[in-house]
Order: sequence, then structure tokens, then C-alpha cells
Amino acid sequence: METIVRKTTCQRSADVVIYRGEARWVEVANDPAAGFAGQAQQILEQIDQTLVAIGSSKDRLLEIVIYVSDLKDVPTLNTLWDAWVDPNHPPTRACVQVGLQNQLLAELIIRAAV
Repeated sequence: METIVRKTTCQRSADVVIYRGEARWVEVANDPAAGFAGQAQQILEQIDQTLVAIGSSKDRLLEIVIYVSDLKDVPTLNTLWDAWVDPNHPPTRACVQVGLQNQLLAELIIRAAV
């Protein structure tokens, strides 16, 4: 049986789950008062930090699912994304509008090879 590694867990969730060479995690902004661009930039920086912490990198990203509270923010997201993503190794990406809580304007689900 293959080992499942869960990093920084609480009763409700783990920060990162690693299984069969893939890491999965969710990022939201640490400062929800930052507005959409600020939240999105925080999240992208947090992804970078998590990649380092798990021994991975942007060129090993597999998939990112992006939830936004309002599709009008997608052009801002795309500008930040294009400056951040590795253009030679982009992950698959989906972006959908959803209801988010606690002043959050974006939430990302990330999968990366480790």
C-alpha cells in the first residue's frame, strides 16, 4: 500500500496531501481585505512557497482550478497569471465563478508533481 502524506493537518483538512508523486492543496489569500488583485497576488506567492516546501517547482504544476467570486475579475487574474506562470510548462487551468465566504474573492486548487 502506498503512503499518503498529509502536511499540517487539523480536524477539518490538511494543508497539503501527497500521494503517488502528486501533491494537492488549496490556497486562499491570507489577507482578504486586499481586493481581488491583492488576493490573487498573495495566492500566487503562496503557491510558490508551497512548491518550495514540498520540493517541487512551477514547471511541475499539473492542474489549477480557480474559483472567483466574480468573472469580471478574470482579466486581472489573467494579467497576474501570465506574469507568474512558467510559459514553457503551463498547467491545465479551469476558472469558474462561485460564491465564496469571508471576503474571499478567489480560491485555487492546485496539483503538482513532486
